[in-house]
Amino acid sequence: MTPADLSRCVVSAVRRAVEDGELGGVVPARVVVERTRPGGVGEYATPVAFQIAKGAGRRPAEVAEVLARRLGGVAGIERVEVTGAGFLNFSLSSVSAAQLVRDVRRAVAIEVPDVRPSREPRERLVRAAVARIEAAQGVGPGPEFVVAPVARRDGDVLVRYGADAVAWAVLTTPARETPEFSDALLVQGEGNELFRVRYAHARAHALVRNAEQLGFRPEISDDVDAPALLRVLADHPLVLEAAAHHRAPERLARHLVELADALLDLQYRVLPQGDEKPSAAHRARLALAEAAGTVLAGGLALLGIDAPTRL
Repeated sequence: MTPADLSRCVVSAVRRAVEDGELGGVVPARVVVERTRPGGVGEYATPVAFQIAKGAGRRPAEVAEVLARRLGGVAGIERVEVTGAGFLNFSLSSVSAAQLVRDVRRAVAIEVPDVRPSREPRERLVRAAVARIEAAQGVGPGPEFVVAPVARRDGDVLVRYGADAVAWAVLTTPARETPEFSDALLVQGEGNELFRVRYAHARAHALVRNAEQLGFRPEISDDVDAPALLRVLADHPLVLEAAAHHRAPERLARHLVELADALLDLQYRVLPQGDEKPSAAHRARLALAEAAGTVLAGGLALLGIDAPTRL
């Protein structure tokens, strides 16, 4: 079971509990499931019990216990625990590398909606990014929201740093904080997060090109030892859901940095070294790297940032 499957599974459990009369209230259209914070219980958690407790006329902890019993025997869920006042916490079985790559390959391009113009550059950038992320999740625009303005600076930051760097600085900053613009945005090195994300995307394309020169192509299989990259890829749908739900594009940006770092760690094991011949493992790693590159490109597009295939 993937984390995205878990979200749908929780919705299904709520629906069945309501249909069976064990819970009352309205079944939510979607449930936000997020990775558990460091030191927390399990791998993933959801506050869905709080969301439906009032309509059900029950305490959140009671709702969580009902759902935990229904979800405990579902294939792919190793353990369900209720913590605090009613949080559901999950541990899942190992994620299939082949299934993750197939899911990424099935992903389709999102039609970017028009966004109403705003006099404030930061508000315009955030509105556009949130609208794209919401469209990717199949939800319409939510309530109006106000974004803290960019502090006035001498000179034109757009001219100095470029549209992509300015967008990155704005969209990686939470709404209540002020973006920082510095020459670090222009550095073509690992200290620049935007550069790392774009470089990782370009490296994925380069690996596929280099593999073709060596006479092999990506092949989907589970013959991949890359737990960090698999974990981040599996979390991608949940990150998009959370970014849409909280209207927080910085969540997606942080995720892209984590994904880029995991891909850059894998890159040295994708192609054969020396006299080594291409193996099934090389083909599987290449397929995984290609999938990660696709996700990076899609994530940058949702943020309105270009993803060059060569750097």
